[in-house]
Amino acid sequence: MTTHKPDALTVALIVKNESEHLAACLDTVHDWADEILLMDSGSQDDTLEIARRYPNARVLENLDWQGFGAQRRLTQTHVQTPWIFWIDADERVTPELRQSIQKAIAQNEPDSVYSVSRLSWVFGRFIRHSGWYPDRVVRLYRANATTYSDSPVHEHVLIPPNTKTRVLNGDLLHYTYRDLQHYLVKSAHYAHLWAQQRHDKGRRASLSQGMLHAIGCFLRMYVLKVGFLDGRQGLLLALLSAHSTFAKYANLWLLRQPNTAQPDEQSNRPIKPRQD
Repeated sequence: MTTHKPDALTVALIVKNESEHLAACLDTVHDWADEILLMDSGSQDDTLEIARRYPNARVLENLDWQGFGAQRRLTQTHVQTPWIFWIDADERVTPELRQSIQKAIAQNEPDSVYSVSRLSWVFGRFIRHSGWYPDRVVRLYRANATTYSDSPVHEHVLIPPNTKTRVLNGDLLHYTYRDLQHYLVKSAHYAHLWAQQRHDKGRRASLSQGMLHAIGCFLRMYVLKVGFLDGRQGLLLALLSAHSTFAKYANLWLLRQPNTAQPDEQSNRPIKPRQD
């Protein structure tokens, strides 16, 4: 759907196995986006079937996963409208945010990108402190103005020189973790990617660094960022974030250690019974 309408908008997502969240996400954008563009990386559930229920959805597949940044950059090359708004399947656009997006596009300010405030629902409540809110991220911009970094994890929109980042009104609701197990699995995955990325750049880490950063993370979230105002969930998040921080540095430290997983031939020889 190539369009020359100056205010035409594509809502873009990269997805994999998002059947639990996808319909609720797309229900908040399908009736006002000109097109929904989904790039799937090999879903084994009903993600593709759900996406194709929406008349303005276009579904593409790329199984050659090179990381989050590369997947977003590839997706953007298929955008056919002047504007692009990025969303993840576990996010929801509120009515106030929708109005702010449409207003920003209509005003068409030069040399501008637009950030949104994410409000995360974690372990039974919205987290409004702990350094988690407003958690602003750039999501709306002209498709020919910029793109994402190619970072495998923690990718971000590249801000061109002399470009102003404007803040949109309204929240982007973020339903980030199903439960504690989901948090731990996701955290471990990101810790591995973080460590591998730095290892490839020749970075080093020690366990003492990991401990210091973990303690600093807890104090920053729970005390400086008043995480205690988020109740028991704030305490749990501060503890889990400290653990995740330590795990990142521990992963990087382990990547520098000798590989002792495989025993040498001498130690692998069978033990002969003693002959008396």
